Amino acid sequence: MRKPKIRLNRIKDKTKLLLKFNYISAVLSLIIGLICSFALQMHGTIPYVFYFYFVLNVLNIAAFSRHYNLTTMAIGTSVLSFLSTIVITLFSGGINSPFIFILGLIVLAGYISTKVFGRVYLYLIIITIVLIYLIDYANFDFIINEVPENSRDVFSLISILFSVYLLGGVLGKNLLRTHHNLYKSKARIEKSVDEKENLLREVHHRVKNNLQTVSSLLNLQVRNTPNQQIKELVKSSQNRVTAMAMIHEMLYVRDNLSKIEFASYVKELTQYLLRTVERKDRKINVEINVPDTLLSIDTAIPLGLLINETVTNSIKYGFRDAEVGKITIELEKRYQNKYILKISDDGAGFPLDYDFKNSNTLGLRLIHNLARQLQGTIERLPSSAGTTYKLVFKDITSQFKG
Repeated sequence: MRKPKIRLNRIKDKTKLLLKFNYISAVLSLIIGLICSFALQMHGTIPYVFYFYFVLNVLNIAAFSRHYNLTTMAIGTSVLSFLSTIVITLFSGGINSPFIFILGLIVLAGYISTKVFGRVYLYLIIITIVLIYLIDYANFDFIINEVPENSRDVFSLISILFSVYLLGGVLGKNLLRTHHNLYKSKARIEKSVDEKENLLREVHHRVKNNLQTVSSLLNLQVRNTPNQQIKELVKSSQNRVTAMAMIHEMLYVRDNLSKIEFASYVKELTQYLLRTVERKDRKINVEINVPDTLLSIDTAIPLGLLINETVTNSIKYGFRDAEVGKITIELEKRYQNKYILKISDDGAGFPLDYDFKNSNTLGLRLIHNLARQLQGTIERLPSSAGTTYKLVFKDITSQFKG
C-alpha cells in the first residue's frame, strides 16, 4: 500500500504547486495589465494580453475544479502562458524584450507536471527564442515595441520583478519545500530499512542457532544408540540440518541478507562434510570450479541439500575401497537466469544397469525432489568410471515482497 500512497502524495504536491502558480500568475497579470493601461499609458496589444491571460487562467482553474485532471490543467496553463509570453515579447522589443525571460519559467512549470512534458517545452522554447531572434534580425514589420520610450525602464522593472517573484516566491519556494520533504522521507525510509535489516539479520541468527540446537540434539541421539544403521541415518539428518544452518550463518555475517555467495558456501559445506563423513585413513580432494555467483536463499537451501546428498554419497560409497579420491563441483551460468551444476567423482560409480531415476534410496529420491524444487532437471551422465550428476536449474526469486 505504500507505493499508491506515495504516488497520491506526489500528485497532491504537484496539484498544489500548479494551482498556486496559476492563482498568483493570474492575479499578477491583472495587476500588470492595469499598470500598463493606466500608469504606463499603453493602449495596444500588451495590456489586453494580460487581461485575456487573467480571464482564461481563471477559467482553466474553474475547469479543473470539475474534471480534476492535473495533466489537462498543466497543458492549459503551459499553452496559455507560452502564447501570451510570445505575443507580449513580440510587441515589447522582440529578442531585447525583458519579458522573454518568462519563457524560462514556462519550462520549469512544464517539468512540474511530467518530465516528458517539461522536456518538450524546453526544446520548443529554445526553438522559439531562436526564431524570435531571426525574425528580429530580419526586421519584420510585425515586431514593434508598444512600450512608450519613457516607460520602458518601468516595464523592464515590472517584467523582472514578475519573473523573480514567480521563480523564487512560487516555484523555487515550493520546490525547496518539496526537496526538504523528500529528504526527510528518504531519511525515514533509510531508518526503516536499517531496522528491517537488523531484524532480518537477527532472524537468520536465531534460525541458525535453532538449527544448531537440532543438530546437537541429533548428535546426542547418535551417542545414545548402539545401532550403527540408526547412527548413520541420524548423522545424515544432522548433515542436512547443518547444510541449512550454514546458509543462515552466511546471511547473518555478510552484508547481503537475501543472496548467498555460492562459491564460499560450497567450499564451507564440502569442508564440513570431509571432516564429518570422511575416514582418517584416506585422502579425498574436492575441486571447486564455481565463479563468483550470488544465489537467492530459496535456491541456495535446496541446492545445498542436493550437494550434501551427492557429496556424501561419493564419500561413503564411491570411495569405499579407495585410499584416495577426487570430487569435482562445477557451476556454469547460462541464459535467462539458468545454471548448470555438475558434481562428479572418480570413485567406483553405479553399475551400468542401475535405474537411477526409479531408485528407492532415500538420498537419490531426495536429490530428484530437490531438483524439482529448483524447477530444474537432474541426470546421471554415462561414464566409464565414477559418477557424474548434471543439474540444470534456475535461480528462484522469493515471491514475498514487503
